[in-house]
Amino acid sequence: MQRDRYTRIVSWLKVLFPLAALGLLSTLFLLSRAIDPGQAIPFAEKEIQDRLRDQRITAPFFTGATAKGDMISFYADVLTTPDGQVGSNRAENIRATIKTAEGVTFRLQSAVADIDLAQDHAELMSDVILMTSTGYRMTSELITSELSALNLQSPGHVYGTAPAGTLEAGAMSVQHSETGATTQLLFTNRVKLIYKPKPLSE
Repeated sequence: MQRDRYTRIVSWLKVLFPLAALGLLSTLFLLSRAIDPGQAIPFAEKEIQDRLRDQRITAPFFTGATAKGDMISFYADVLTTPDGQVGSNRAENIRATIKTAEGVTFRLQSAVADIDLAQDHAELMSDVILMTSTGYRMTSELITSELSALNLQSPGHVYGTAPAGTLEAGAMSVQHSETGATTQLLFTNRVKLIYKPKPLSE
């Protein structure tokens, strides 16, 4: 009796298991047909096109040393390649630091900068601030810089404060002297210095 009962149970299971498997497969097939592939993409078409065209890097940085031993570093919040132009990059909220071999430090900051590594060139634009460890703080609308050497140029008007007072000039440059032993901060084209002596300490 037990053997007959066991045989009947096995026979029923042989029928039920294939039926259950077919039921599961049919359910999966119906569910898969109910999914709309056009609604499965979480991004809008314009957003995808923008991501493909404009490569975006968050918190990029570049550091290096010049042949004269100066240390140069650039940091930014975001770096993009506008319109897919290879080699051309736009940085937002950029900060740059140059530490010369003789110990002078130059710090720059700007809201926008165009950087071209292949051309060894950077352009900092719109209210660029230059600060030095020797006491200068100058503002300009445009300052250009090499990436592999100390060569800062402001072809337009600069203004700010100097150790001796307030200073304005039509142009400014920072580069090594002809001998290369010292760093020169040069102001040219209608330089105006208003001397403000430091108050005598009591």
